[in-house]
Amino acid sequence: MFLNLGFKSVTMDDLANEMGISKKTIYLHFVNKTKLVKATTNYVFHAICDGIDRIRLENKNPIEEILTINEFVKQILKSEKTSPQFQLQKYYPKIYKKLKENQFTMMNACVIQNLNKGIEMGLYREDLNKEFISRLYFLGHVGIKDQNIFPDKQFNSEVLLNSYLDYHLRGISTDKGKKQLINFLKKDN
Repeated sequence: MFLNLGFKSVTMDDLANEMGISKKTIYLHFVNKTKLVKATTNYVFHAICDGIDRIRLENKNPIEEILTINEFVKQILKSEKTSPQFQLQKYYPKIYKKLKENQFTMMNACVIQNLNKGIEMGLYREDLNKEFISRLYFLGHVGIKDQNIFPDKQFNSEVLLNSYLDYHLRGISTDKGKKQLINFLKKDN
């Protein structure tokens, strides 16, 4: 409900009604809504991290790995609207800040490992500044959710994410990597 409707918009009454329990029962487990929001964001974050780790253990080609992770995250967050991010940032700034820090730490490590593997395999350019690319990749993912820059009425979020990923991969890939990217994209269509 938080991802669909927003962290501020959903009340404890709404949650109790949806689950068919009393609000008092929720308060037995969470002293207040802030604790519930924190637990919920941590749960979603760890579920995504676990899924990404499972994908990475499959030892896929680095390009296929990024594409697979992208699809996995899209499925997990498919019902997410942009207002929950905004509401989390506005009404729960400490939780938002910690979540962004955790996301950056996790994503930075994953991207750098992916870049190293891609360079080793000759799929990514050798001249890449991995720290810069990793941060740019993170900023791109955060930036395409900014409604001021990419309003929902003008941009479809799934198309945006796919376009951003294509832009990223083509920018870091060698000719060999671009050929593999094109082959993976053809398979998906």
